[in-house]
Amino acid sequence: MSNAEAMTQDEVVQALYQFAAEQMRDGASNQQIQAALMEKGVDAESAGIIVSQLNELRDQQTKEAAQKHMMFGALWCIGGIVVTALTYSAASEGGTYVVAWGAIIFGAVQFFRGVFQSGM
Repeated sequence: MSNAEAMTQDEVVQALYQFAAEQMRDGASNQQIQAALMEKGVDAESAGIIVSQLNELRDQQTKEAAQKHMMFGALWCIGGIVVTALTYSAASEGGTYVVAWGAIIFGAVQFFRGVFQSGM
């Protein structure tokens, strides 16, 4: 019994998706990935479905990462502004205060990184 015969149908499908994902990660175009899948014996329609589903998954992951960057960036920026405002208010009658510029700038950069990543 050969290795291909020993694999279940689910394992074969998983291996094809893994192969296509590796091709995508390495920068192959959709057409190149479809052609490579067809060389492995996958029909054209199934190859197109695999590539389409992988593109949707990649887009979803990119969107989720962008939202995470925006959320954490906003939290850092707002936190820095709040710390600055509170310490400034406490020092209004004289004294020192903290300008949390590091948190504000880091948060703003992180937020806009997410905005640009999301394609807004």
